Amino acid sequence: MIAIVGPTAVGKSDVALHLAQYFPLEIIGADSRQVYRYMDIGTNKPSLADRASVPHHVIDVVDPDQGFSLAVYHQLALEASKTIRQKGKLPLLVGGSGLYVWSLIEKWKIPQVPPDREMRRRLESRAEQGDSQSLYRDLKAIDPAAAAKIDPRNIRRVIRALEIYYATGQPPSQLQRKEVPRLSGLIIGFTQERVQLYRRIDSRVDRMIQRGLVEEVEQLLKKGYDPSLPSMSGMGYRQIGQFLRGEMTLPEAIDRMKYETHRLARHQYAWFRLNDSRIHWFDVGGTEREASIVALNEVRGLIEGFMS
Repeated sequence: MIAIVGPTAVGKSDVALHLAQYFPLEIIGADSRQVYRYMDIGTNKPSLADRASVPHHVIDVVDPDQGFSLAVYHQLALEASKTIRQKGKLPLLVGGSGLYVWSLIEKWKIPQVPPDREMRRRLESRAEQGDSQSLYRDLKAIDPAAAAKIDPRNIRRVIRALEIYYATGQPPSQLQRKEVPRLSGLIIGFTQERVQLYRRIDSRVDRMIQRGLVEEVEQLLKKGYDPSLPSMSGMGYRQIGQFLRGEMTLPEAIDRMKYETHRLARHQYAWFRLNDSRIHWFDVGGTEREASIVALNEVRGLIEGFMS
């Protein structure tokens, strides 16, 4: 397996599409939001034309009100990998969800713990009553390794980790064992100087608004998808939902989207560290298109060596 990783908006998808024109590759998405149907603009999902030119897997696999977990993703991605290899091609894993990427590259053993609706309801009630920080402290006391990988504001993941612990009596980080100590693939990372990356993120947010993100969220609400759903808490959907409910103005929602996406990019570097010798890092600059061309030229030789 080949993986392209890095922060959001750095140009991973563009390079992946170009590479698939040169090599026998099919793309497996590693994005925790692109799995949802009807959520296209806010997740920056590959276009239908892009998906027609290069097969994409594990995108548009569940409705916004259906449950989705690491275990479900892991199984779908493994099945897609098998299908791609049977065609005589290699899987190209593309995305910024570190949990998804490392679970495949490091061959994790994922705990098969079904949701406990009653326990989840109790924990969610605590969070709604302003007790979310104590939930994170509970997780940190139980499993510091798992807590270090979770943003304290991501209540859904904090609750899921606690749910696994209470169901099994074992820390989640110990259950997510690696099958082998060695990596089973080539990892290519794209990074960019922070100020340039933030500019690129801001431009992407502006394009999302121009393409109709507000209308997309309106349609999701009309379809009956509740704002409290995990899918609707994603970047962009939460802030535009707040605008539509009159809780903030549109400029405020846009500014909040940009700020939160900057924070997401910083958090992604906790999963993909620049000093991680397993990742072949490429520092890109300039415009998104320029960065893609430069990175493409440099990466092609690396992949040729890997495939030979």
